[in-house]
Amino acid sequence: MPAGNSPEYALLATVETRPDPAFAKGVLDGLAQDPPAIPARWFYDEAGSQLFDAITDLPEYYPTRTEIGILETAMPEIADAVGPGRAVVDYGAGSLAKTPLLLDGIEPALYVPVDISGVHLRASAEVLEKRFPGLPIEPVEADFTRPFDLPAEVGDHPRLGFFPGSTIGNLVPPSAVDLLRSFRRTLGTGALLLIGMDRVKDPARLVAAYDDAAGVTARFNRNLLERINRELGGTVPVEAFAHEARWNASLSRIEMHLVAQRDVRFEIDGRPFQMAEGASIHTENSHKYTPESSQLLLSAGGWTVRRAWTDPAGDFSLLLARAEPERMAP
Repeated sequence: MPAGNSPEYALLATVETRPDPAFAKGVLDGLAQDPPAIPARWFYDEAGSQLFDAITDLPEYYPTRTEIGILETAMPEIADAVGPGRAVVDYGAGSLAKTPLLLDGIEPALYVPVDISGVHLRASAEVLEKRFPGLPIEPVEADFTRPFDLPAEVGDHPRLGFFPGSTIGNLVPPSAVDLLRSFRRTLGTGALLLIGMDRVKDPARLVAAYDDAAGVTARFNRNLLERINRELGGTVPVEAFAHEARWNASLSRIEMHLVAQRDVRFEIDGRPFQMAEGASIHTENSHKYTPESSQLLLSAGGWTVRRAWTDPAGDFSLLLARAEPERMAP
């Protein structure tokens, strides 16, 4: 995402946020289950997006700057492996920090940003149209976790999917495999996928990256409750919840939780809820991968890793995978 004080962000934030029925359903259904959980995609209202921008600049939060560094260093090799003339399908409407590095480096024929938010999609496309005036850009407003059609302009161009940021790590393994299979169906046999995946490392570093000393991530997490109150008529006592980042070694993931510091009762959209002291709302997973587990996940989703790049410390990886033809197995 662009920095919160950048012209690009101002463009992304020009349209007034409106209540989203899917947001209401996600919150109400999530809080009704045991244990309570709310999908992480609902972090990103205007305030949440600005807070996330601030997180990416924190000294503890390594993923964004590390992946950018890999893209900058490895781009000649990436361009050689990818080749020119591809239709780039960017899942998530395009990071205005990362996408230009790719588009500058590989000589694409067409750029297709895909995002469920039409506002974000159109705004990011407008920014990139100004930066790449000679590149055809065909935005697609769609939920990329579900089947959608590529624009007719893609035609017979070879295809490259782009999925940076280790966003795949927000999904539990069955959902991640389903998403990778969906990418394969959309892009087709022979397509390439350039995907960022965060690596397993010292748990203390991982926890610090999601629970920074300045408390920005804590504000980001609690902003979800503030958004619920703003948009869904909630009465959640935000001050009664503390941010907590946990390393779950058995599942190889960081979890973010909002932990009740006392017994609480509140309403959302007229529905009552209560939580006991110490109970938590699970708000995000961020799975971390070894080289072996990343290849296994991609393979389960129908992709074969062809190349992989990492930073000198081995903190993050960028993998190029190919959708090989399906073959019978013994």
